[in-house]
Amino acid sequence: MVLGIRMRSKMLKPRPYIAASILAGLGGFLFGLDTGTIGPITAMSQFSNTFGLVSATVHGLIVSSILITGALSSFMAGHLADTVGRQKGMMVGGLVFGIGSALEAASIHLAMIFIGRLIIGVGEGLFLSTIVVYICEISPARNRGIIASAPQFFIILAIVVGYFFCYGTVNISSSLSWRLPFALQSLCAFLYAVISLLFLPESPRWLKTKGRFYDARATWEKLGISDTEDIRDQDVREVESDIDALALSQTNTHQSVKEDVHMLLRVFAKDVRKPTALGVSMMSMMQPSGIDGVLYYAPLLFHGVVIFATTVPAVFLADRWSCRASVICGGFATATTMLVIGSLYAANVVYNNHGSGRWVVVACIFLFTFVYSATWAVSISIYASEVQPLKTRAAASSLGRSGNWIVNWIVAFTTLIFLMRSSSGVYFMFGACCFLTAIVCFLWMPETRGLSLEEIDGIFEKDGRYGRSMGRVAHFFKREHERHG
Repeated sequence: MVLGIRMRSKMLKPRPYIAASILAGLGGFLFGLDTGTIGPITAMSQFSNTFGLVSATVHGLIVSSILITGALSSFMAGHLADTVGRQKGMMVGGLVFGIGSALEAASIHLAMIFIGRLIIGVGEGLFLSTIVVYICEISPARNRGIIASAPQFFIILAIVVGYFFCYGTVNISSSLSWRLPFALQSLCAFLYAVISLLFLPESPRWLKTKGRFYDARATWEKLGISDTEDIRDQDVREVESDIDALALSQTNTHQSVKEDVHMLLRVFAKDVRKPTALGVSMMSMMQPSGIDGVLYYAPLLFHGVVIFATTVPAVFLADRWSCRASVICGGFATATTMLVIGSLYAANVVYNNHGSGRWVVVACIFLFTFVYSATWAVSISIYASEVQPLKTRAAASSLGRSGNWIVNWIVAFTTLIFLMRSSSGVYFMFGACCFLTAIVCFLWMPETRGLSLEEIDGIFEKDGRYGRSMGRVAHFFKREHERHG
């Protein structure tokens, strides 16, 4: 009986690398909590009583200001993670986020809210990019997909939690109604910083880039991977020369600004240019897919619950369905829903109070949300990080996150303008972006399912799809030029 209890306890206790990935993924909860609360907070009458009524432009700046600083800090997050480590990079991001949230909770003037949002953006940019890199680096290939989906799971969970938390505090007549959600964010952020510093082991792959091979082996043991997957020996066989070169080239605290810039720009080196371009373009194209434009018409509770309900199965299927198939099929499906919505508006068959056209639009919104959450929302962020070589993974992932936030900000500010000019044009644009992304991924996206990060290194050269596709495209344009020239 005692033996049976011990066996059950071992089965219930997750392996250390899974526990570490879950703890690191809690950073996504901070991002989702902010996303799920800022809308309801600014809509509260108590918020208006404190700061007065604000124009739509000011409201938009308050909500989206986080994207500006987030994009800037995301670009620098890779350098920070490469310099001080993944663990401390996430810790610093959590601390900065907590400070910004605390400033929002204590605000007595609208400018304090705005400054707090800017500070929060810096924190989010620092830890969000590093989380996926960290999880990918400590996870074995056989279940990296499902584990690396943890941040997305926590993001969606936090959106729902944030909405219901605000739903409960809105009944408080004083300013506590909107201060408490900000205070909750601050508390969670500081706890995340403590967890990152005290309970997360450093990435063993990062330790190797610093020449700390003994510490790296000890960390693999601590993560419980050595008995399940012989990653350490594989690391030595496949990347020893790359690690040695990288360890010798690592900059120290006394390096010049010129060397810092060179370290950031190495993501554009010839040998890593292809995965960098693919990862950044995929991350950037997540926003013009239409996810923000569609959800503008959907109540917050609706899109929070639907995305959460579809993300849960997507997380568990992440390793059963390849990222390549997920992204390509998801792209064509979301493009179809956008084009259907655009066609209905162009045909003037969508009315607010009657007609079947509006119900078709609602159905397309449901379908789009389901497909996007089950495919792109989970697969792209994982793929864009894992496909990068070790020496540029943090920097390239940060660049991709920065591109995502920049495009997100552009879409957030232009969608309403487009809708005022044309009720259908914006959906045709979203559909075209989804279709174009699916085509690009079909031509140039190698499969990584079941491969270790070391096996993924150089996959573009081994796969050959990139070169063959570029050759076919170049040949097509040359032939067309000769035909019409």
